[in-house]
Amino acid sequence: MTAAQLKTHAVFALTRTEIAARLATPRDPVRARSDLQTAAQLLSAADLKPYEGRGAIAFASPAPPDAPRMAAAVLVPLVEREGGFSLILTQRNADLKAHAGQISFPGGRMEQEDANAEAAALREAHEEIGLDPKTVEILGRLDPYRTVTGFDVTPVVGAVSPPLALKPDPVEVAEIFEVPLAFFLDPANHQRHSRTSPSGAVRAYYAMPYQDRYIWGATAGMLVNLYEVLTAK
Repeated sequence: MTAAQLKTHAVFALTRTEIAARLATPRDPVRARSDLQTAAQLLSAADLKPYEGRGAIAFASPAPPDAPRMAAAVLVPLVEREGGFSLILTQRNADLKAHAGQISFPGGRMEQEDANAEAAALREAHEEIGLDPKTVEILGRLDPYRTVTGFDVTPVVGAVSPPLALKPDPVEVAEIFEVPLAFFLDPANHQRHSRTSPSGAVRAYYAMPYQDRYIWGATAGMLVNLYEVLTAK
């Protein structure tokens, strides 16, 4: 095995307690990630390549600079399977006004009744995919993530105990699926893609294509953060 593969194999065997400990380790500095920051960093990447997938991908319109930021939370659900953890992801409906057809974690805007980001993430996961909050053990948070559409997202990591009886919200979610955590912890799967807009502007972003799924943008950015936290020495 290469050094990277050995590192990934070791993380693949992490327990809930060990993942929680890594999430709790102070990250210096812990700063918000963002779509714009990622785009700027990746534009000079030596392995940056144009998007070549099937079908077009739509970029959301950026929020005006003076628009108020909106607090949001997503659940990063780690399902404890016999062969190791897997991650629950959703494919959004193609007819939604925002982020149509994209792959994302269950989550959304925080509401007044939410005590904190953890409560919001659990509520949204229950609404979107029918995940029972009682089956989730909160393990910690990733770094905040700022989207170009005006959301300040708190990614909440939780361990989920099977069996699961998930049911997608027909309005928002087209499909629920799982991907082995080991796939995201292999840096060979962290691709750097770009796309040129009709106006000629180039935007760069992380992409992690899995089988016929195109995982990219903010979701891929949060997954890179998960990789960094879980593989840190």
